Amino acid sequence: MVRLIDRDQSKPPKCYLDTEQEVVDWILAPLSAKERKTFCTPSAKKGQHSRARYKSFDCSIMDLADDISYGVHDFEDAIALGLIDQELFKRAVGDAACGAFLDFLKEKYPDQYGNNIYDRFVEQLFADGNTRKHTISRMVGFFINNARIVENKSMDEPLLRYQASMHDGPARFLKALKDFIFTSVIKSPNVQHLEFKGQTMVVAVFETFASEPKAFLPRDAYTVFERSGKDVRIICDHIAGMTDAFLMKTYDRLFSPRMGSVFDRL
Repeated sequence: MVRLIDRDQSKPPKCYLDTEQEVVDWILAPLSAKERKTFCTPSAKKGQHSRARYKSFDCSIMDLADDISYGVHDFEDAIALGLIDQELFKRAVGDAACGAFLDFLKEKYPDQYGNNIYDRFVEQLFADGNTRKHTISRMVGFFINNARIVENKSMDEPLLRYQASMHDGPARFLKALKDFIFTSVIKSPNVQHLEFKGQTMVVAVFETFASEPKAFLPRDAYTVFERSGKDVRIICDHIAGMTDAFLMKTYDRLFSPRMGSVFDRL
């Protein structure tokens, strides 16, 4: 069997390119040589791209905010779209994982949840839209209020010494939500079919443009391509700048016999 795309090998690493080294050096210039070396040390993962071991304070805030958004609002969208139900949620995220949040509900709203706080909480999540949004708002507030600043005393630079983090119980609950959405929604065939289609379109358009840049790139993009010494990253950047709709239009022009016109503006 011939694979159209090796999706595991196609996953991009989180990195910077050699051409960006000058900018990276400028950003890291205020750090001591020791801190610069420590900060740039990655964490290796077998069979996967290495990941950054350290992050700046502002980046840690951004990552925490992104985790909350992904963990809660993607979860809310999955419920609203009917992609998950109560039983699936209960099997994946039990009361132990929700413990810190259930304790918060019991203390903050003692008259609203009765003796079985977990079941009442789940019922509210899968109730009507207004009830669900009210519960989701409580979850978001809970996570934000449990954010904290931790100190890495091995670093002297304040932007590296301090990190935004979350207390253990809330962090465990948030991780359970993220893992649940990843396994039950993101990795579901419904979503993976669309992801594969998108990857196939991007690869096909790139390979076409790279095969004959002068014939396929818009004139302004080809001019930049020539000035760069014919660096294929220019083609990557051009495709990366496309909206979903424009990528689909470009793909259809190239590969769909009944689509496209010489009068289309590129």
